Amino acid sequence: MLKLLTIEFHKLKYNKASKVLSLIYFGLLACIALIAAIKFDVGPIKFHLAEIGIFNFPYIWHFNTYIASLLKFFLLLVIVSMIANEYSYKTLKQNLIDGLSKKEFILSKFYMVVVFAFISTIFVFVVSLILGLCYSDYNEFAIITSDLQYLFAFFIKLVGFFSMGLFFGILVKRSAFAVGAMVVWFFIENIFKGYLFWSFKSSENTSEKVDAILQFLPFEAMSNLIKEPFTKLGAVKSIANQIGETFTKSYAVDFSTIAIVAVWTFIFMYLSLVLLQKRDL
Repeated sequence: MLKLLTIEFHKLKYNKASKVLSLIYFGLLACIALIAAIKFDVGPIKFHLAEIGIFNFPYIWHFNTYIASLLKFFLLLVIVSMIANEYSYKTLKQNLIDGLSKKEFILSKFYMVVVFAFISTIFVFVVSLILGLCYSDYNEFAIITSDLQYLFAFFIKLVGFFSMGLFFGILVKRSAFAVGAMVVWFFIENIFKGYLFWSFKSSENTSEKVDAILQFLPFEAMSNLIKEPFTKLGAVKSIANQIGETFTKSYAVDFSTIAIVAVWTFIFMYLSLVLLQKRDL
């Protein structure tokens, strides 16, 4: 494992584009802290985001992992560009000539995916912990350590998403086309979602029936890992109650969703290996 990771880090070391994208990604993750500085002070109206509870423990784990997951496309570009460079610079062929098996090549890329996801998770944990200790109204140890499952869900989400990018990178060999293929898949899922709503429009519990089917699709499963946190915020619930609305949505991280994303991760990695074994390099 260490040997394979060493090879990957060596390649990354001499890839300027990947290094720039990685720095941008982690820089943007650090910029989550800037949300605390957002203030509106117009006459009697004073609004400070840090004071409405978004950095309170344990809510901050949910909020920050959700926001951070929106930035994952930057690291996706790193993943797919690394695959594209393997074909462009013939390093894949050279690695195989030097004795690296195709299985080891795929494993080296998967290990890199896991490392990227793990470092991202640790980074978000540290940023969130610092922000929470600075702005949270609740600093008891039991409260701080509750809801940490969102960090695990964030890690699983990144591994699944990057594995998908790895598969498409190997499939089409070009980073731009790989990202484009993922965008097409995303739109296909949404078109299918619209079709299901149309098919079940005359049925009761339409939304539940559609969700029961869509939960098995990769993008939908990844999205379900960390649901939007905004309607969970106390201030939003108070406003909703005043206008007679109530939110019954579940924000929990479901084990079944983790299992679905894990299965898709395995499928993408297995298909990547099958493609590589059948392809004449």
